[in-house]
Amino acid sequence: MMLFKCQSCEQVLYFENLVCEKCSHRLGYLPKVFTMSALEPVGNLWRTLANPERTVKFCDNARFGSCNWLIDANETEICCVACRHNRTIPDLTDTVNLTRWRRVEMAKHRLFYTLMRLNLPLRSKVDDPEHGLAFDFLADNTSPTTPRVLTGHDNGLITIALREADDAERERWRVQMGEPYRSLLGHFRHEIGHYFWDVLVRDGGHIEECRAVFGDDSQDYSSALDAYYKGGAPVNWQANFISAYATSHPWEDWAETWAHYMHIVDTVEIAHAFGIRVRPDLAGNDVPATDMNINPYQTSTMKEIIDAWLPLTFAVNSLNRAMGIADLYPFVLSPLVISKLDFIHHLVHAELAPPEN
Repeated sequence: MMLFKCQSCEQVLYFENLVCEKCSHRLGYLPKVFTMSALEPVGNLWRTLANPERTVKFCDNARFGSCNWLIDANETEICCVACRHNRTIPDLTDTVNLTRWRRVEMAKHRLFYTLMRLNLPLRSKVDDPEHGLAFDFLADNTSPTTPRVLTGHDNGLITIALREADDAERERWRVQMGEPYRSLLGHFRHEIGHYFWDVLVRDGGHIEECRAVFGDDSQDYSSALDAYYKGGAPVNWQANFISAYATSHPWEDWAETWAHYMHIVDTVEIAHAFGIRVRPDLAGNDVPATDMNINPYQTSTMKEIIDAWLPLTFAVNSLNRAMGIADLYPFVLSPLVISKLDFIHHLVHAELAPPEN
């Protein structure tokens, strides 16, 4: 994530801010130029202080307090580039649903920021019914005989169970599933990984190269998941996988690794924006250090990103422990896992050779 500031008063802003807390200017995000802008009203429209010649309108979901993204005034679309991928949203007359949906949208917009920074294709189901992307955000039915909504992906349709926006519910499932980390943004990044396996690997003609790194995905998916839930991860799985769940099937290994790739590049970017420097006050060549002087979206090798990431997480995990809270990044990146991240990095940046005809 980039660092933003108000063009009126230079107050540093969060990506989700709706109003500048210092000067009270209305704020909006310009996705085409990756800029948060202070705004001034022009009739029913807004003038952006980031570009005073530009007139914009808000996404229609701004009226619910769930979106701060902007659309050019002359566009016919009423929803922003992120919200136009929504297929189903919950009943917003229910205040619990509304509160949870706002949190879901916050995570989804961070997802789209990263996808757009990576310049990945983002066709909607409206534009491309067969290969496009859409989201269903569903609340559980109150009937005890109705199955609970399951978060997942199916041919470009990502379903997010609205209960995942409840912190207590999500923590309960995290503990029950034995997961070191579980977040709304993590769900989005994992499920979008499945979608981009279809887009970049299957449709991009890179199945064999991917199998050489992640394993044979042709094995029966349902049977593999059943075996995982019955027997758990194999012994010493950390040497080969980013998480226990990644051991269940190559598709899940890909999706878990994809999610971590997005975690890493987005966090390294904001650390770079803040000018973070990690220089432990200890002697020795084995002490991790970094100046965070790279932009991970413009870096050619995964090694450069990892060389910055490892000292950063060591430092931040230590800060968290000083506060008595869980590690920010409770994962081990083995050499094989790093090679999987490297594969995704080169595929995302279209650096893998195209398949031969």
